[in-house]
Formats: sequence, C-alpha cells, structure tokens
Amino acid sequence: MTVQDVARQLPEIAVLREHCRSMAAVEAVLSPEWAYRYHSFNDHWSEKESMASMRNGAGDEYSIVFSAAGTYIRGFDHESPMSPFAEDGPWPGVLDEVPDVFRPCVEEPAFSDEDGMPVVTACIWRETGDGAWKTGTIDFPDRATDDPDGAGYLFQLLIDRSPEAFQRWAEDYYEVPVDLEAVRHVFSSRPLTEEVVSALNSEIALAGLAEDMAEIGYPMS
Repeated sequence: MTVQDVARQLPEIAVLREHCRSMAAVEAVLSPEWAYRYHSFNDHWSEKESMASMRNGAGDEYSIVFSAAGTYIRGFDHESPMSPFAEDGPWPGVLDEVPDVFRPCVEEPAFSDEDGMPVVTACIWRETGDGAWKTGTIDFPDRATDDPDGAGYLFQLLIDRSPEAFQRWAEDYYEVPVDLEAVRHVFSSRPLTEEVVSALNSEIALAGLAEDMAEIGYPMS
C-alpha cells in the first residue's frame, strides 16, 4: 500500500477530523501522561488551525493540519527507503505538487529537521471544496516493500476507523484490556462520562481530564 492507496480510502475531512479527535480522547483516558500517548489532538494548535498527530516513540510519526483552507497530512516512516535522510531531501514527487495554500505546512519548523528539511515520506492533502484527497505523482523505489513510503503502516487506523480496530491496537500498544463499548461511545462523539472513563481507566476520574479534553476539543458531560 502506498500513499496513493491511502488517499483513495480516507473519508471526508469532517469525518477524519472527528475520528482523530476521538482517538486522542480515548488515549487521554488510557494514558494520563501525554508523553506516552500514541495519538494526540490539539484543537488550538494555532489561532486558525487544529492538528492531529501520531508518534510511536521509535521515530515514526504523522501530523494532520486542519484549517479553513483544507487539510494537510504529513507522514514519516524512518525505515522507509524514501526517507529524506537517505536521499538528502524529500523523495521526488512527494511534495512537488502540494498547493501553495499548504506551503506553510510544508515549511513548518515542527515538521522539519534542524536544517529546515521537511521530514516526510508520505503526503496527502485536500483543499476545502475538493472532491477527493490528492497526492503527488511519485515513482516509488523498485527495491521497496509493499509499503515503500510507510503510508499503510502510518495511517492504518485512519483507513480502518472501526472501534474494534482501535481496541485491538490499543490493547496491543498499552498491554491492558480496553473496553469496547467505551471506545464505541467515544467514537460516536458522545460526551465523555464518569462511567466511560471508569470503564477505560479506573485510576482516573472525569474531572481530572478537563484540561486534556479542552485541548482536544472533546465534550464532557
């Protein structure tokens, strides 16, 4: 699977944004310490932008910037043969066709190394009003695996957005049982309740999540 395959399977912007927000909300309950979370969401990343992010602690990550202009997705698989560190710059085609409206995202220091080089192996974008997600025209490396840019791995939970898929992933990542009904509750965008919090993590109370939920922009009862 490549970034082009992923782009064909992503939902509308509003659906993707809500899904990212819901994943972050569940993980805020599972992992009160932000540093250990896999998925995060900042509803106020800038004055006019929200951002969903993923980082696995081993060097792989993605960032999704939501703005009035649309949505920009950047992914980085550190083991990809398309790594900019292996090629001394982004792989040809990955960023070349990104519209000007998203150039600030391409050049964003948080998405670049200390020399200003974009840290990216996969990029997807969609302007407000577009009928589909878009990617660059890319000649993928012949020596690559079935996932040359890491997109299939990086964005797997954006393609399979079911509560069951997230539950399986979370139980493997956090090595604890994860209540499926509680995940379904949050994935339905219903306000977070004391009961749902307790089902996911009996060691934390709803009140203790107020700051996290305000950052995520997720409703509480």
